[in-house]
Amino acid sequence: MSKLWQKTTNVDKLVENFTVGRDRELDNQMAAFDVLGSLAHTRMLESIGLMSNDDLALVQRELKAIYNDVQAGDFAIEDDVEDVHSQVEMLLTRRIGDAGKKIHSGRSRNDQVLVDLKLFFRHQLQQVVNETDNLFRLLLQQSEEHKDVLLPGYTHLQVAMPSSFGLWFGAYAESLVDDLEMVLAAWKITNKNPLGSAAGYGSSFPLNRTMTTELLGFDSMAHNVVYAQMGRGKTERIIAQALSSIAATLAKMAMDQCLYLSQNFAFVSYPEHLTTGSSIMPHKKNPDVWEIMRGKCNRLQALPNDVAMMTTNLPSGYHRELQLLKELLFPAFTDLMDCLQMANFMLQHITVNKNILDDPKYAYLFSVEEVNKAVLNGTPFRDAYKQIGLDIEQGNFNPDKTVAHTHEGSIGNLQNEQIGAAMDKIISSFDFKKVEDAISWLVR
Repeated sequence: MSKLWQKTTNVDKLVENFTVGRDRELDNQMAAFDVLGSLAHTRMLESIGLMSNDDLALVQRELKAIYNDVQAGDFAIEDDVEDVHSQVEMLLTRRIGDAGKKIHSGRSRNDQVLVDLKLFFRHQLQQVVNETDNLFRLLLQQSEEHKDVLLPGYTHLQVAMPSSFGLWFGAYAESLVDDLEMVLAAWKITNKNPLGSAAGYGSSFPLNRTMTTELLGFDSMAHNVVYAQMGRGKTERIIAQALSSIAATLAKMAMDQCLYLSQNFAFVSYPEHLTTGSSIMPHKKNPDVWEIMRGKCNRLQALPNDVAMMTTNLPSGYHRELQLLKELLFPAFTDLMDCLQMANFMLQHITVNKNILDDPKYAYLFSVEEVNKAVLNGTPFRDAYKQIGLDIEQGNFNPDKTVAHTHEGSIGNLQNEQIGAAMDKIISSFDFKKVEDAISWLVR
């Protein structure tokens, strides 16, 4: 197997298979980002005299050709090649000769994979932000559309007080706002350039790390070269927290959907083609999408602990088990993106029951409303509370099923405009355009 680090001794095949693991499979997802790192790194090498103008032109031309192959789906890591870094360098050397052998000057596989991961994570976080924002906009739209439709609110799974679909949809929208605060923190930690830290202790070459930071669109660099290496594992842990935060919101929403779809609740419904049936019960319309989503998102909430267990006892410096973090994070992005997209798709087809509170079992929802009316008419709260309680016990409770909530964030004052403004503020904090402009310039 072709390896960047191999000299003359061949590693035992059993050891090789065990240590390489799923790296080749997962590295395909980093191919474009490996090329981007090399495009920036080689420009920097030329600027400090470690690569000639002619060699740079050759390398840049072929790296861009490889990048285009990746984008077109025509790139693959060959069977006898260890990882994406080896594959890219081998392709370059095969196509342009000795110039291709010069691209590794001043870097190690350690900082090469670090920058690949940072670029990959940054790209994936942008996709998560976009999909989360799409779901947010839909939830806010549905909150406004169904703001006058009441439904029961529960505490301890007991009928409690009046709620509304406006509140329900809006609650999950606002939850996503806080989730993106977590993603923003992850983005800021991710968007720092580790390139130039080499194996974790810098280089005797006069590298220009500021130049590669700007070329790759990073906000800043990880300044201390030891900390740059220590950032592997820490970055993944913070990203895991962010992904699990969104997953927690989706899992709770999925659980609500499973309850609300059941015949005992019957608060919402979906077209039959979006549910599944039973092999023996012809009446069944199962919420399989929401159940699978609940399961995936519950699993995602374990992600921060999985990452922590992989990295907690490691000292500074590089350690081989760090590669296993890819096996945790890469599928997590896929699962979360799938869940966000499916939640959006399903909610576009939801039908809400506009007559839920016609059922007499929900009459007690209005007990607090009746207490409050008595208080507004001058009755002390404790006396009003006792009187309404007695009416309920004696079967004399006959409430007025209207609500008059006007304070901020209540049924009659959803504050959706403010929630939307909060999301807009967070979205604007992600400087996606700076990143996109930098990458476009590199590959132009």
